Amino acid sequence: MKVFLGGTCNGSTWRQNLIKMLKMDYFNPVVDDWNEEAYQRELFERNNCDFVLYVITPKMMGVYSIAEAVDDSNKRPEKTIYCVLRKDDGKMFNDKQMLSLMTVAEMINNNGGKVFYNLEVVAEYLNKK
Repeated sequence: MKVFLGGTCNGSTWRQNLIKMLKMDYFNPVVDDWNEEAYQRELFERNNCDFVLYVITPKMMGVYSIAEAVDDSNKRPEKTIYCVLRKDDGKMFNDKQMLSLMTVAEMINNNGGKVFYNLEVVAEYLNKK
């Protein structure tokens, strides 16, 4: 089993924290040199991993990961996992942002994806697979 680790980059340490808890293989798309080869590898892994995880934190700069999560929840709901972390390294989503992210979570859940709000529960879910 293998999980694609999508979501917030921008110096967030959620991937390192989750990897310590995982008992399965993973693909980390974060690279030092983002180029066409890295992009193609990310597309391949996103399509071929058993699970696609999108962790959204207040360190996010763009919203593309949210679009990917919704897209995957439509195309492959059984393997889509969406996790929102309210806090990340001193940054925090405000109430309005959380309401919006929870509405996205409801959409993903209604499509058949899984939704979580902490990494421990994500790891527990994945490790049971």
